[in-house]
Amino acid sequence: MGTFVAGDPMDKALKQRIVDMISSKKVFLFMKGTPDAPQCGFSMRVVNCLRAVGCDFGSFDVLDDEDVRQGIKEFANWPTIPQLYVDGTFVGGCDITEELMQSGELAKLVGRM
Repeated sequence: MGTFVAGDPMDKALKQRIVDMISSKKVFLFMKGTPDAPQCGFSMRVVNCLRAVGCDFGSFDVLDDEDVRQGIKEFANWPTIPQLYVDGTFVGGCDITEELMQSGELAKLVGRM
């Protein structure tokens, strides 16, 4: 797979790869690093929110794949990472996840309440 360039139409194989990842778990997080070793503070904060509500989630380290790192931004039309998906739907990034956590909505959204 070639390198994804912002502004190029998304490669069908890349789009399907992203869809497959999102579909693999009820809750899926595109992040920098891994849940046990986040590589940025924003990713760590989202992981902490998900763990605080006892949520099982899948994740992908975008630092391991530049195509996915750029492609997920276009896929969600959201410029930053982390990106949280629940039931295949884009929820948001760090600030939105923290707001949902504080309001009690995150636990409901992920089915932990």
